[in-house]
Amino acid sequence: MYKKYVSFGNRLIIVGFGTIGKAILPLLFRHIDIKPDQITIITKNDDGQSIANESGINFVINPVTRENYITVLESHLQAGDFLLNLSVDVSSAALIQYCQQKNILYLDTCIEPWAGGYVDNNLSPSSRSNYAMREAVLALRDTTRTRPTAVVTHGANPGLVSHFVKQALLNIANDTELHIDQPQNKSQWASLARSLSIKVIHIAERDTQVSAKSKRPGEFINTWSIDGFISEASQPVELGWGTHERHWPADGHQHDTGSRCAIYLNRPGASTRVRTWTPLSGAFHAYLITHTESVSISDFLTLKRDNELHYRPTVHFAYHPCEDAVLSLNEFAGKEWTQQQHQRVLFDEITDGMDELGVLLMGNPKGAYWFGSQLSIHEARQLAPYNNATSLQVAIGALSGMIWAIAHPERGIVEPDEIDFQYIMNIAIPYLGQVSGYYTDWNPLKEREKLFPENIDKSDPWQFLNIRVN
Repeated sequence: MYKKYVSFGNRLIIVGFGTIGKAILPLLFRHIDIKPDQITIITKNDDGQSIANESGINFVINPVTRENYITVLESHLQAGDFLLNLSVDVSSAALIQYCQQKNILYLDTCIEPWAGGYVDNNLSPSSRSNYAMREAVLALRDTTRTRPTAVVTHGANPGLVSHFVKQALLNIANDTELHIDQPQNKSQWASLARSLSIKVIHIAERDTQVSAKSKRPGEFINTWSIDGFISEASQPVELGWGTHERHWPADGHQHDTGSRCAIYLNRPGASTRVRTWTPLSGAFHAYLITHTESVSISDFLTLKRDNELHYRPTVHFAYHPCEDAVLSLNEFAGKEWTQQQHQRVLFDEITDGMDELGVLLMGNPKGAYWFGSQLSIHEARQLAPYNNATSLQVAIGALSGMIWAIAHPERGIVEPDEIDFQYIMNIAIPYLGQVSGYYTDWNPLKEREKLFPENIDKSDPWQFLNIRVN
């Protein structure tokens, strides 16, 4: 018997029913007291309709667009309902603004623009960055009165990884006998990170899931949303920019507005690699794909006094997708960022492998520390139907955020970093496989120059100059 964390008596509208929509469906009924006739799925095609029909859920094929979204939402939602946004090419800011005005709860797993917004050459790279999209959403906050809860970017990453960072900081403090009270606010968490000498945080992910059916030419393969992955891989490289950095990237740029906690490079993430580490894979090269957590974690751990910047870590996503996705990205780049004609999300044909997703905190004298989830495809299949290892990590992140929102319905617009991490972890951990922390003596200078000499700043191994693969 599964634990029901909350009861929800109003309507739940799910916009988008791709990989994560299917993945979260069985978890909704397990852990939220809700009936099928309360749920409506609104999506752009009939993908997944048989799954919805088996569950007795209303399934509406009606693509949500800039022109019709208000009409669509008005026909299905009223005050007290919940909008779960799992779509691509639908503006998160537009949906959030609507829900804030109409007293409707909301959650998404990433901030999306309207179709084409990620790659619109009429916009500057800064304008189509996750930094800019986050700033636009945060600008919708209204602190003058009570507003319905809107949990922004709460999947696996962004989402769960923000909670992993807090647990990792506490673990390192305990292991180094730094006796502290648990931080209660942004400033205290940033002070703890600084006291532990954390200079760099990677969201370090290695997907080793494999299929018996290999990638074909002209085909893009991935273990989760292909449209979503291509969109973020096409955006400019983004990273939170640390106060310890002394070398400015040649193609690096600052943003002109907002917190200015992050920078971007004038190149797509799919063309940029960095050195990183996970416990089972060891050292490897990963893609520096933009994600909102790179900005929000860096912002959350920023320490200022009298408006003067004292501390901030460098934070970015370091992602090695499954091997077929790597081949797909290479082909995508070689075709000058033209998407392949065919695409395939790996599910039933996966034969082995896992998604090793965690946070790698670097700079503490005890060594770099990775904390996160090691979830195999076999465990994922046992834990929930319609899932692989990657989708289940995202789905349980979204579900735990939904449960928190229902239990805390008047918090306004919130990011994962602002939510009680222990509340979320208690819900998510049963679905994350092995959740552990590991120390390593790895750093980006280790075993370098074995084949050729390099121009390396050896005074500090944690400079972005040393981590980035040129």
